[in-house]
Amino acid sequence: MSSTVLARKWRPKNFSELVGQVHVMQALTNALDQQRLHHAYLFTGTRGVGKTTIARIFAKALNCEKGISSKPCGVCDVCRSVDEGRFIDLIEVDAASRTKVDDTREILDNVQFAPTQGRYKVYLIDEVHMLSKSSFNALLKTLEEPPEHVKFLLATTDPHKLPVTVLSRCLQFNLMRLTQPQLQNHLEFIMGQEALSFDGSALGLIAKAADGSARDALSLLDQAIAYGAGEVMFEPVQTMLGWVDQQYSVAILTALANEEAEPLKEVIQQLAVMGVDYQALLAQLIEVLHALSYSQVFNDSTALTTMPEEVIKSLASQLTPERVQLLYQIALLAKQDMLLSPDIRIGFEMSLIRMLAFQPVQQGEVLPSSPSSSVQQEQQGGGE
Repeated sequence: MSSTVLARKWRPKNFSELVGQVHVMQALTNALDQQRLHHAYLFTGTRGVGKTTIARIFAKALNCEKGISSKPCGVCDVCRSVDEGRFIDLIEVDAASRTKVDDTREILDNVQFAPTQGRYKVYLIDEVHMLSKSSFNALLKTLEEPPEHVKFLLATTDPHKLPVTVLSRCLQFNLMRLTQPQLQNHLEFIMGQEALSFDGSALGLIAKAADGSARDALSLLDQAIAYGAGEVMFEPVQTMLGWVDQQYSVAILTALANEEAEPLKEVIQQLAVMGVDYQALLAQLIEVLHALSYSQVFNDSTALTTMPEEVIKSLASQLTPERVQLLYQIALLAKQDMLLSPDIRIGFEMSLIRMLAFQPVQQGEVLPSSPSSSVQQEQQGGGE
């Protein structure tokens, strides 16, 4: 028997199981407990932050046999039907595949009929921004004044594409991207429940690669478990994600801190032989430089980086804050240079050479004048 993927197995069944989105949960919880219910809700946010999940929990809370509450029982026929995806009065519509006005009219023709099994008939329209202009026009009147037994729950990743007339008829909730610590804590909890061995730093890599999406994080965790034969460890996960080993960033910054050209040359040659992803390595360098600056200015080495804290502290003590700022600016400009240079490797290597060659001007230091300015000064002096 095949196992259920983690993203489906650990989909939250009630508001208390949601990761983040406290502002949305508070508003919906109060509305349900006080029964101050609107007829249309719009959930916006990037992929994998819980738009559809929150809408399903809300539909379950509206129709629970124990009564309307922010804490549905989870055991009645309605709650189990919603969890299993077979609740007849929760009509889920994928707007991306049903964009035509005829599809919308077909939905609206059934709005007038009373719910069959539950208290409310709930229409969950996912990716609603994909509807055509004619579909939106057909939906407007019903969306503004639906029958008492109907609730509309709309979800979209791009609210800017929705007509203002639709936005004005809905209560809008903007779901935030999940932070790396939130995702990592969630993954650690799941790994504990699954009784699988893991490395916290490996889960940190997965949380970072998920880029704010809980669904992406769980999909990557599934892949990492398969890749590591039931274990999630740092080096296998780093290889799986195709990320550059952190030792190269450390070696580059150490050579720059010591102002030594030969070690930097050796790292450049090693990278060339490996055929490394230079853009990924540059992004890693920028991240470490941010962590160094954060540590130097705020005396805090816990910036969002997977680099060990002791390494950050060591590099922060070797490089002056001014030098770190200069290296950061050169690294940012290198992102553009790498696209314009004849070869991406040349652009990256030139940025490292520039980092070694340039030094920040110290306060009170007088810059040497250029040859042209010296000639001008002599000519002016001779004229007098």
